Amino acid sequence: MACVGKGGIELGNLSGQVMLQVDRAIEILKDGGIVAFPTDTVYGLGGNVFSIEAAERIYRVKQRPRHIPLPVLLADSTQLADIVASVPETARYLMRHFWPGGLTLVLPKKDTLSDIITAGSDKVAVRIPDHVVPLALIRGLGAPIIGTSANISDKPSPVTAEEVDQQIGSQVDLIIDMGRCTGGLESTVVDVTGETPVILRRGVISEEKILSVCREYAHTQLSP
Repeated sequence: MACVGKGGIELGNLSGQVMLQVDRAIEILKDGGIVAFPTDTVYGLGGNVFSIEAAERIYRVKQRPRHIPLPVLLADSTQLADIVASVPETARYLMRHFWPGGLTLVLPKKDTLSDIITAGSDKVAVRIPDHVVPLALIRGLGAPIIGTSANISDKPSPVTAEEVDQQIGSQVDLIIDMGRCTGGLESTVVDVTGETPVILRRGVISEEKILSVCREYAHTQLSP
């Protein structure tokens, strides 16, 4: 039987200890705090995407240069409307193949999304993770969350809670510990704002798979 946390949030088959951590993390996010959590790639560091205070803290904790934007995690595609101005058909095709999962898509941002998230850019990086914990956090908060790796910039991305603790543990409000992340690599980042998708960062989904799906999409546009 699947576990259910506060507010009826589906938590899968999580232990009681992790369920308590998730419930506590949701309250922290609602108060504008920041938490570290496991994902399908590496451990993430997150806060409410609409909290300027949370975004500022994440930049400070990570020692992240302010010209580098913060990626955003969604629970489902309906939340795209909260932060994205438009979704090209190429992007939708990639979403159908790789979401939820390790694909981050760069899309035109909505004007109402703070420039601090996008570092002044008119684009925003988004993905839906394939992991119950970030999905439960987002649903419990009722809004997308910032979802950057839980490390100091230019240091290795952590795949265990212990590695998070060693780098930034004293500066975050909570670390949700579920052992080692199964992915172990960061997400693949693809910019789909132009006519041709551009791979900005190689990651857990191979370049070959991305290009194959892009060619498949292009072929569908040529079919009568």
